[in-house]
Amino acid sequence: MAAVTLSVSTVKPLGDRVFVKVSAAEEKTAGGILLPDNAKEKPQIGEIVSVGPGKRNDDGSRQEPEVKVGDKVLYSKYAGTDVKLGNEEYVLLSEKDILAVVS
Repeated sequence: MAAVTLSVSTVKPLGDRVFVKVSAAEEKTAGGILLPDNAKEKPQIGEIVSVGPGKRNDDGSRQEPEVKVGDKVLYSKYAGTDVKLGNEEYVLLSEKDILAVVS
């Protein structure tokens, strides 16, 4: 079996999916208590690094995605597929799982 090397530039989402770079998890609480690795929650904010061509409508045309590369987004906690490329963590999401664009 041939080995496949993946990078952000080689991953192209299909349909209405987006590829999101996950933001770093919080290291400590608001009160200053350091959190161990097993107590950290999965971040729900990330930056879009790649966007698919859009959802296909019933008539065959494509619906443009509402988000674009570079947008910071808030997404559902248990949505998407986690992907690790090198030392970076990414999530492959459907556009419907994105809750808001964060400015």
